[in-house]
Amino acid sequence: MIACRAICLISWLVFAVTVSTPEARAAGDQKPPTVVKDPHYGEVLFYFYQDDYFPAIVRLMAAQQQAHLPNHGAEAELLLGGLYLSYGHHLRAAEIFERLLADNVDPQIRDRTWFFLSKIWSQRGYLAESEQALANIRDELPPELESERQMLKAQILIDQGRDDQAIEILNAWRGKNEWASYAKYNLSVAMVRSGRINSAVGMLDELGKLDPYNEELSSLRDKANLALGYAYLQDGQPLSAKPVLQRVRLSGPFSNKALLGVGWADAEIDNYQRALVPWMELRGRDLLDPAVQESMLAIPYAMAKLDSISQAADHYINAIEAFYEETSRIDSTIEKIESGELFDEFLSQDPTGTTGWYWKVEELPEGAESRYLYHLLATHKFQEGLKNYRDLAYMERNLDGWQQSVEVYQSMLETRELAYYERLPRAEASLANADLDEMVQRKLEFDARLDSIEKSGDSLALATSREFSLWGEITAMERNPALQANIPEAAEVRDKIKLLKGVLQWELDKEFKVRAALIRRNLRQTGEALVETQRSRRQVDESIRNEPLLFEEFNQRVAGLDPKINEMRDRVDVSMAMQRAFLQTIAVDELQAQKQRLDTYTVQARFALAAIYDLSSTVGDASQ
Repeated sequence: MIACRAICLISWLVFAVTVSTPEARAAGDQKPPTVVKDPHYGEVLFYFYQDDYFPAIVRLMAAQQQAHLPNHGAEAELLLGGLYLSYGHHLRAAEIFERLLADNVDPQIRDRTWFFLSKIWSQRGYLAESEQALANIRDELPPELESERQMLKAQILIDQGRDDQAIEILNAWRGKNEWASYAKYNLSVAMVRSGRINSAVGMLDELGKLDPYNEELSSLRDKANLALGYAYLQDGQPLSAKPVLQRVRLSGPFSNKALLGVGWADAEIDNYQRALVPWMELRGRDLLDPAVQESMLAIPYAMAKLDSISQAADHYINAIEAFYEETSRIDSTIEKIESGELFDEFLSQDPTGTTGWYWKVEELPEGAESRYLYHLLATHKFQEGLKNYRDLAYMERNLDGWQQSVEVYQSMLETRELAYYERLPRAEASLANADLDEMVQRKLEFDARLDSIEKSGDSLALATSREFSLWGEITAMERNPALQANIPEAAEVRDKIKLLKGVLQWELDKEFKVRAALIRRNLRQTGEALVETQRSRRQVDESIRNEPLLFEEFNQRVAGLDPKINEMRDRVDVSMAMQRAFLQTIAVDELQAQKQRLDTYTVQARFALAAIYDLSSTVGDASQ
């Protein structure tokens, strides 16, 4: 839950630093819209919002290395810090936050970030770092977080053994919210540890009588009653302990230990008949609970006190058999854990799903050993270790995918190189047929000819083919010998030809400047095209020279990926082996502790049974 809230905070920070308008700041916890200016950053967010944190980290780091995030540098760093947190890399995340949150972020955002970092460090046991993170908070947090901050500070002091300082903080507590109840409980614990038991009794009794409105406070009430009841038992006050222990819920997580304590409270006043009532209730519950195991010895003990020797012997025998069967199941579970089968079953659950702190065990593997896993999964160390082991398995599969991709890249590169050398001769032949120098020379000749035409005003030179044909027909008719005769008809035709020629000349002169300008523009565009063509030709020639070098470079890069991936696979394999051994140690140590406790109870039951047999034998001899 802590990690989830931290990641949500980091994602909110990413948007908060993007928008700096007063309206956006006034929006409070509502996420303001963000404008993605860099496509690579948008790709990172695509994976981030799908909770695919590993590919998001890979793409974000690659984009940073290649300088593809010019517009989202700070946001990307904050997001990277949040992604590191999702995998438990709190130290690397802290480096980023210390660098970016020092002066460039809103003070409220900075203080909240340090608060959540402190919670994460405290959860992982880094108490000094957690205390330092709290010290970095400059202003008071919002009310819903300020109480939790004070509680966290006191808890850190208690965990460090600095009980007097914790008591000083908790004594100064003001308020009646849910955290105030936790403050009282922690204060009573600190007082008990510092020897102030009488002062702690009143607060524990008050907590044991509170009216809870949620499950957490109900558990806190049971916890306080259990602590107070056993404190009375240890102090030799069974009559005071019993009513306190009876306030614990029968269906709560502390009911087994409370029932055991109620029985011992009755046994302390020699009321063994009443002591059997809660102990018999425990007999039908989960044998893995130490309170249930102890009750299996307490029942025959009470029966022996009530002179029910035969029944006491039967219950001792039943306890020995139950302990033996449970020990055999524990041995079988230890073998399965040491073989690694159990962890492989965990990995088989949704192997492509979410990694990091968001992953939760949806269901336990099938088998008799699953009943032991509830106790293991209740420990934070085992949960975190199992998440890390699953993350390493995900990375191993990811490296397998990368290795297959390398083979694909190699095949693609070979295909591209083959296609290049197949097409290169045709391209070179086409380029050889294109004489750019000749084209440039012809363009210059066209420029000179147009200059000459404009200078001489030769409008006929710019005539269309139809106009030029008409001009030729008219001049041909002018040269006709028949029209040279000195007769009226010839003179009339000569006048008409002269008129036609004049009209055509007028049309040519009228269009001359427009046509010259159009041709001049076309020549200029032709020149620009020739310049661009020459530039492209140089680029093509350069590409032809460089392409083999690029192919060689790509081949070397692709060939160099495989050893790197193999090296990373070896590192992941070593880390997986170490993590598996770590989990096996935790699980086996826990099971060995259970087994040792069962062995101890078995020895006690055997001695008690032997004592009963001796007593029965002595009584029989005396009767004879």
